Amino acid sequence: MKVVRLIHRWTGGLIGLLLALMGLSGALLVHEDAFLRATVPHAADAQRQDAATLGAAATRIFAAKDRPRSIVLASQRLGLHKLAYKGEHGAYADQDGAIVQSWTSNWARPEVWLFDFHHHLFNGDAGEVVGGIAGLAGLGFVGTGLWLWWPTRRMFHVRPWPRMMKRAAIVHHHRDLGALAAPLLILSLTTGAAMDLKWFSEALRAPFSSAAAMKAASAPPKIKGGKLAADLDWTAVIARAQARYPGAEIRTIGLPAKPGGLISVRLRQQAEWLPNGRTMAWFDPATGRMVADRDAQGLPLGSRIANLDYPLHAAKVGGLPYRLVMTVSGLVLTLLGTVAVATFWGNPTGSLKRRRKAPPSAS
Repeated sequence: MKVVRLIHRWTGGLIGLLLALMGLSGALLVHEDAFLRATVPHAADAQRQDAATLGAAATRIFAAKDRPRSIVLASQRLGLHKLAYKGEHGAYADQDGAIVQSWTSNWARPEVWLFDFHHHLFNGDAGEVVGGIAGLAGLGFVGTGLWLWWPTRRMFHVRPWPRMMKRAAIVHHHRDLGALAAPLLILSLTTGAAMDLKWFSEALRAPFSSAAAMKAASAPPKIKGGKLAADLDWTAVIARAQARYPGAEIRTIGLPAKPGGLISVRLRQQAEWLPNGRTMAWFDPATGRMVADRDAQGLPLGSRIANLDYPLHAAKVGGLPYRLVMTVSGLVLTLLGTVAVATFWGNPTGSLKRRRKAPPSAS
């Protein structure tokens, strides 16, 4: 027990603040769409998914001299298309294809830099790995915390705040709150670490599908495309994708990343939880002819399970009730991490502080 307590204290003291910041940023990002609807013109517009409207918008957007690499199309909760260019350049466009807001730095948009911190720690792939390791450490934090809480479970009380602002009461509240929120924290930390660390994700799915099978199933087709036509009929491209998967929602359109590449269109079928789906259709850039497609529901079981990580982590399913649940999860992680840092550095050794007896006064 003493060793477990030592591990728990040092884990909390060293990475508690990072976990607290990731919890807070995650709680805010859950409500990103609501923030955009309140602050950006046309963000509250109703979604339009007919081929004519989507095709006209794609034609207008890709006809620009500085055209984007890809478009994430408007959804049921957000009436804007999001455009991705090279580097940090991005933009929002209305559903007619007109640019509403544009930026050349992540710092220009609060939701963009907040996501960059939460997912990359402002440091690209390296930050993503650090965040994943922090998530695994957080899981250890939860496990050791439950171990320490178990002997005191009979004194469990649900309180939003410590009974009094004394160390013993704060630590007791910290343990009770952690035990109460443990299932949510395990869900948040596990899905977050799985998205950041490929080896961890593969280990979790290994009982269901091999890493080789999942990699092969998600590989793009080995088909060479022609040069992107200047007058490509985007309406026809989108109509072909919709005809191949009736009832599916067109989610993203991506231009070829290099010469000989293909146009990629991502769709979300009704059975998919991932907001942008994993169903794919590929088109020849020269002719707009569909050359390959992939049904996400035919992927290996391990891949289909992995596709649940993001919607569960970011509350993209379950509506407002689940968004509120994951908001609570993030805020609890913030509180637990902050308290862990404060109590550890206030007394790193964990030793009991006894009051010195006052010397007897001279008679």
